[in-house]
Amino acid sequence: MAQFDLSIQPRFNETDGLGHINNTVIPIWFEAAREPIFAIFNPELDLNHWNLIVAGFSIAFTAPTYYGKPVEVVSRISRIGNSSFEVLQQSFQGGKMTAEAKTTLVHYDYQTEKSVAIPADIRTKLAAFLIEA
Repeated sequence: MAQFDLSIQPRFNETDGLGHINNTVIPIWFEAAREPIFAIFNPELDLNHWNLIVAGFSIAFTAPTYYGKPVEVVSRISRIGNSSFEVLQQSFQGGKMTAEAKTTLVHYDYQTEKSVAIPADIRTKLAAFLIEA
């Protein structure tokens, strides 16, 4: 199954008073891991031609994440609609899943402030990373 992978080395300043990576940090890591998906829609990642917007985000923390050990973030596509799609992401540390998130992104025209159908060529590229149901 095709997926996007990002390896992250947690920084000391991302650690909270309980010795865990703060729960506000992992969504930032997940956004960074979506960059290859952004590039499917906007290869130069040019903010003047940005064409995606977040419509929703949910996250479940399944185990603590700690400083000092690398974290692997895996990103796949879990749904493709007409103008929106869902990204399923999971973080792993030492082989154990520590968080799972679903983010709905919409192909969006900021000039008209409306969603736009995902073109067939982009749909095909996304489908390569689609989780088999």
